[in-house]
Amino acid sequence: MTPALHSIHHLTAVTARAADNLAFYRDVLGMRLVKKTVNQDDVRAYHLFYADGRGSPGTDLTFFDWAAAAPERRGTHSIVRTALRVDGSEAALGFWRRRLLDAGVEVGEVVDLDGRRTLPFEDPEGQRLALVDDGAQGPAHAWEEGPVPAAYQIRGLGPITLSVPDPRPTATVLVEVLGMRPEREYRLASGHRVLVVAMGDGGPSAEVHLAVQPDLPPVRPGAGGVHHVALRTPDDDQHRAWLERLTSHRVPNSGLIDRFYFRSLYFREPNGILFEIATDGPGFDVDEPFDRMGETLALPPFLEPRRADIEANLRPLP
Repeated sequence: MTPALHSIHHLTAVTARAADNLAFYRDVLGMRLVKKTVNQDDVRAYHLFYADGRGSPGTDLTFFDWAAAAPERRGTHSIVRTALRVDGSEAALGFWRRRLLDAGVEVGEVVDLDGRRTLPFEDPEGQRLALVDDGAQGPAHAWEEGPVPAAYQIRGLGPITLSVPDPRPTATVLVEVLGMRPEREYRLASGHRVLVVAMGDGGPSAEVHLAVQPDLPPVRPGAGGVHHVALRTPDDDQHRAWLERLTSHRVPNSGLIDRFYFRSLYFREPNGILFEIATDGPGFDVDEPFDRMGETLALPPFLEPRRADIEANLRPLP
């Protein structure tokens, strides 16, 4: 039996400007900074986690801060757009379009894409994003101290759009190994075909969209691009089952990794895009009081003895 996958867990992107990144995602988009820590594999870089008011799994948009990273050269074999779920009413999307324009953001018009009202935009480094009507899917946990009215706040992630030159190898892994199901197809304004696969109960929080774009060059990763996407599994038992399943299907993988705030398991699908399977817990309040999450530099226990050296090599953040 295939282990459980519920939805998107988090998405990790790349910034070269951590202070500007914080100002945009916290102060403009109104997402709560729930964890300020470091990349556990490169402690010279911040790892910033933005989420809903509770830091719920499925709402995390995270960034590695690599100051020397050149801008991404866009292309295929990559994650090309991250959707953020919101109230899709005319009032809510009108509020967001005005707010983004006032902040000097490159923002498009509200369009109907795959049957959902969608507002595409880019962050100051060219990260491709969209606000998508989630149909009031699932609970919403507002950040009461945030700068955006609670009714209009970002509720979580999804769907995530990948660009691949040939969808068949990727779809095979997503469907036959991960147990996702094909749902439908649609076309982008460019004419490119998009295949939608879903997990769990479905809906935007549980969808991966495969844009078929053989005419694009391969991506050159960099700032303004995406590093990986993570999928939710509920607990350690299911996580171990995923390791067994990937191994039995001969999918090369990282093995189980304890990230302290959750457990991780990484693999690349055949088109080279990095996926992670992550557990829901223990959560971001495992080492900080809930109401103080993200206010100071948090380090997992195995890095705590190196705190002085780590802090000395990080740029101050407001």
